[in-house]
Amino acid sequence: MKRILLMLLACCAMTGAAAAEPAAPVNEIMQEAVKGWAEEPQEGEDYFSEARLGRIFSADFVRAYRAAAKFPAYDEGDSPFDYDVIVSGQDSCSIKDLAVVAGPETASKSDVKVTFDNTHCFGERAADWKPSELHFMVIEEGGRPVIDDIVRMGDSGSLKAELDGIASQGASNPQ
Repeated sequence: MKRILLMLLACCAMTGAAAAEPAAPVNEIMQEAVKGWAEEPQEGEDYFSEARLGRIFSADFVRAYRAAAKFPAYDEGDSPFDYDVIVSGQDSCSIKDLAVVAGPETASKSDVKVTFDNTHCFGERAADWKPSELHFMVIEEGGRPVIDDIVRMGDSGSLKAELDGIASQGASNPQ
């Protein structure tokens, strides 16, 4: 009986460790991007659907997103963005060579690095071409890993800062 109880406890501990994997919410977002930009795109769920906001994003990210969503990019839309924030554009090739690597936890935050090639179909590239790179800042809230920010390399920077900027600009320009 003790042996069975110990095995059950060990299984529960392993399940809990797997559930706290910081790359899990990142993998969900990246699989959505892969589906959406496939050669034959599949119908998917918005990166920031209500279901996802309540499940895989931090409370602070949700606050920033909801504040910015009050100022949609298009009259008939509900998104504050006029581009795909994951591929950093309005046009993309299918996603190839996707790599998701969770770094060590630092200051209660895990940096999950994502690289992929989404420009392979645009023709010849510069000699110094590098794959697209994102850094998902993942924290633990409510006992589970959640995305607190997405940092895009280059000029785009922090997605949460962009959301705060959209909300601030929208609030200062009443319509």
